[in-house]
Amino acid sequence: MRALIVRHSPWLVWAGVAAGAAALTLLWWTSTLPPTSFGGQLTEAGRLTGLFAGFLVVILLVLMARLPVLERQVGTDRLARIHSMVGRYVVCMTVAHMVLIWLGYAMTAHAGLGAEVTDLLTGYPYVLWAVIGAGLFVLVGVVSATAIRTRVSYETWYLVHLLTYAGIALAFWHQILTGAQFVSNGVARWGWIGAYACATALLLWYRLVVPVRNVWRHRLEVAAVRTEVPGVVSVYLSGARLDDLGAEAGQFLRLRFLTRNEWWQSHPYSLSAAPNPSWLRVTIKALGDHTEQLQRIRPGTRVLAEGPYGALTARRRSRHGVVLIAGGVGVTPLRALFESLPAEEGRLTLIYRASKHEDVVFRHELDEIAADRRAVVHYLVGPPGPGQEPALHPNWLRRLVPDVAERDAYLCGPGGMMTTAIESLRECGVPARRIHHEDFSF
Repeated sequence: MRALIVRHSPWLVWAGVAAGAAALTLLWWTSTLPPTSFGGQLTEAGRLTGLFAGFLVVILLVLMARLPVLERQVGTDRLARIHSMVGRYVVCMTVAHMVLIWLGYAMTAHAGLGAEVTDLLTGYPYVLWAVIGAGLFVLVGVVSATAIRTRVSYETWYLVHLLTYAGIALAFWHQILTGAQFVSNGVARWGWIGAYACATALLLWYRLVVPVRNVWRHRLEVAAVRTEVPGVVSVYLSGARLDDLGAEAGQFLRLRFLTRNEWWQSHPYSLSAAPNPSWLRVTIKALGDHTEQLQRIRPGTRVLAEGPYGALTARRRSRHGVVLIAGGVGVTPLRALFESLPAEEGRLTLIYRASKHEDVVFRHELDEIAADRRAVVHYLVGPPGPGQEPALHPNWLRRLVPDVAERDAYLCGPGGMMTTAIESLRECGVPARRIHHEDFSF
């Protein structure tokens, strides 16, 4: 039943969005007189797109809050896709709102476009602020586009993304003081203010208050650092009342290591061992400046944690048999699940794909877990030889796990491997609802 709840939770989110959009449309319709000119029609279309842009901003704030209930039930990767989609619509609606209002006002006043720009910026309260805010939205949207995002560092993308908050703040007062649906409708105005206030409160609570409270409550710090393989270290975190975090195997924390150079940025790291009351463990591969420095993080360093996040947990399991498919350092959340995921004896299998033997992380631990739980672990190391089937081909999967079609599948690894594994599982008869994975890339 839990697996079905997870599967359908995104539709509950979309239903809420649709209900809000319908309410806004009704508000616009009941407060608008039929326009008598083409300029009036453009103006009313501009007002409607402005309402939708403001409503979508509320949704963005809620998504930015990383609500635990959504993170656990919907999943981080699904929420990230929704966030990206909503962000694109905000930019499009905001630009459409500005252009339509500009053209509509100019045609109604029989004024030139240049003169109308001056009048809008100087004659209406906070319009200039709103235009600056819209420019920030567009900048964030451009940097978040795939073609550009893949060319900039995470740190640059993250800092630019923070401008979203400034853009929202600059645009808000314009909505309240000049929005046609709010100037003369006190109920609508206070309802709009309340929606923004609630979304902002959720954001401040989960992104600021809770992490700061956790610093005091859990007092997380680096207890030890252990090299697993070249370029990969496990960081052990100790603290107080770790059970209160509510972390589950398969989830991740956003960690901010409070050092001189790293305090200002947080990154997601999967738990690489099942949580316990004494310590938590994350495993980090050197992939950039930040992760390079964490290879040498010192014991005693204080850590600020957000989360836990993610839905790649035992909650998704719907069958007694499970197959875990890992690639490279993507084994980290699956190693925690391999240790703790309920499964019938002999029906828990881990398939670990790696390019080289020195890339296999936790080999000794995985072998011990397999022996203790009477589970099975297969290592697929190196490229296939001439004439051999590629690793994770459907025939390979059926050979390694004959009853794969009757199991749940958990996946984590590089994008190419994940795509191949999902296609092979589907060809083997595993339905999409029993293939569980999350993508943590920004």
